[in-house]
Amino acid sequence: METVKLLRRKDVPKEQTWDLSLIYPAVEDMEKDLEKAGKLADEIAACRGKLTEPASIRACLEKYQEMEALFSHILAYVQLAVSADYYDEQLKQRENRAVSLHAQMESQVSFMKDELTSLPEEVLKETAEQAPEFSVYLQDLLREKKHRLGEETEKMLAHLSPVLEAPSQLYSITKMADIRFPSFTVDGKEYPLGYSLYEDDYEYDPDTSVRREAFRVFSSELRKYENIMAAVYNTQLQKEKIISRARGFESVFDYLLFPQKVTREMYDRQIDLIMSGLSGPMRRYAKLLGRRHGLDRMTYPDLKIAVDPGYDPKITYAESEKYITEGLAVMGEDYTDILRRAYRERWVDYAKNLGKETGGFCESPYRRGSFILLSWNDRMSDVFTLAHELGHAACAYLCDRKQPYFNSQSMSTYLVEAPSTLNEILLANYLLKTNKDERFQRWVYSAMIQCTYYHNFVTHLLEADYQRKVYRLIDRGGSVQAGTLNALMRETLEDFWGDAVELPEGAELTWMRQPHYYMGLYSYSYSASLTVATQVCRRIMQEGQSAVDDWRRVMEAGGTLEPASLARMAGVDVTTDKPLRDTISYISDIISRIIAMSDDLDKDGEAAGK
Repeated sequence: METVKLLRRKDVPKEQTWDLSLIYPAVEDMEKDLEKAGKLADEIAACRGKLTEPASIRACLEKYQEMEALFSHILAYVQLAVSADYYDEQLKQRENRAVSLHAQMESQVSFMKDELTSLPEEVLKETAEQAPEFSVYLQDLLREKKHRLGEETEKMLAHLSPVLEAPSQLYSITKMADIRFPSFTVDGKEYPLGYSLYEDDYEYDPDTSVRREAFRVFSSELRKYENIMAAVYNTQLQKEKIISRARGFESVFDYLLFPQKVTREMYDRQIDLIMSGLSGPMRRYAKLLGRRHGLDRMTYPDLKIAVDPGYDPKITYAESEKYITEGLAVMGEDYTDILRRAYRERWVDYAKNLGKETGGFCESPYRRGSFILLSWNDRMSDVFTLAHELGHAACAYLCDRKQPYFNSQSMSTYLVEAPSTLNEILLANYLLKTNKDERFQRWVYSAMIQCTYYHNFVTHLLEADYQRKVYRLIDRGGSVQAGTLNALMRETLEDFWGDAVELPEGAELTWMRQPHYYMGLYSYSYSASLTVATQVCRRIMQEGQSAVDDWRRVMEAGGTLEPASLARMAGVDVTTDKPLRDTISYISDIISRIIAMSDDLDKDGEAAGK
């Protein structure tokens, strides 16, 4: 596989980067909004002692909502810039200033929630009836009432938010700015190495020697930072435990699931059933990969290789537009118009450069479009990743168009990945219809496993299982060090892969590679969302427009309902285990189909790599 030396951000072609001027044409425009937000904070502060009846409450909340919407623009503008170039000190200073000012203003207006929760519930309910745009906000405030601390404490917590969020920032800085990977050599050829080069290139490399040596060197360099990474993570964990106890939650799990509006049963079921029900099918898939590539043993660094390395068409970023718009046309013309805007208006940053965050994400400042970060490698996996992130973008657009700011920002993380993963499945189903050639069909099915289900039902689910073990330890009053985290991650990997996959030294360091552990109980939500998405896709395939209409209503609803009710709107009952069991069975059937197709093709004389 040809590897590319990473460029500095300033040397990247402009067309490969996102256009943040869609948020603000210039930094000066952001500064004007910062000033405007400061004035709104002063006006809100002047409401102290006056929040006694619906009219005054509504007037104050209108100012607060406007301030928060402004900061959705401001923070996106500064943080997106840093995520694309962690080496730029000026961008970091701008981000730190904006974050600090936001915390200062949040502290200034923190009295508002205390005054509102001290009012009789009838007053808040009457306000919600008169001002439905604030009904969800007020309902959530009533839920939080028993967990709120005194006004001065809440004010201090708001003021300290930059410090309380420091573990996440320290993790990102260490990962993206401090760790410098050395090159490695295989058969006399030198290969450059970096985070994105490893995760976007070498993990998929069909050359076993290159792939495994890249993993060895990558892991050896990570090892040098395991103690500082563990100390940073332990700080995050202890912070969450202290706050959960102070707010009166019985466990850190209850504290972290509370804003998701998800029961502990729903959370545990997702992890337990997949760990027990999907491990068998995925072990069969791993063994197939080993046979197809003629490996002497199947190892952890081999899990991302293609079923058919000789059939992996190259797809440019420009070419992906046709696949994605045609594949998702079932969602409606206005939906595909949103997708086309993403290409036309440069919502996507797909360059590969030094100091750029790894993986992919979508940030959608309120009613200012969306901004997607990823690295493009001309693979079908990139098309699936882009379709995924565009699902977030389209959902945000549809929701923002229908909902006021507070309602649009409060969809539970339990469902937040459903619009994105549904896009991936719809794209795969479209591809299956376009070409009935058996080798092409196997390629699509294997892409579904490798790009969609492996990523969301395996990678993130294993993170969730590991994370649950960590929080159980923290709940018992413990702490974690590098050795503890390594042992827990290796235990999770061994439980899932059994003897089907050999875990070389370094596999246990996988916990160091994900930022999700600084986002609460987020990792498990990928599989929860994909469970819903799989069932919605099956409805769309069987019922057509009525199922599409139901799902569009879910996306437009935002946070106006809790996740179980939103899923029910789409025809999925997540209060039972049936959707999850059906989805696990669906994945298992795809793997069986890939294996059967491979047997048929091998009988016809096909060999891996040809």
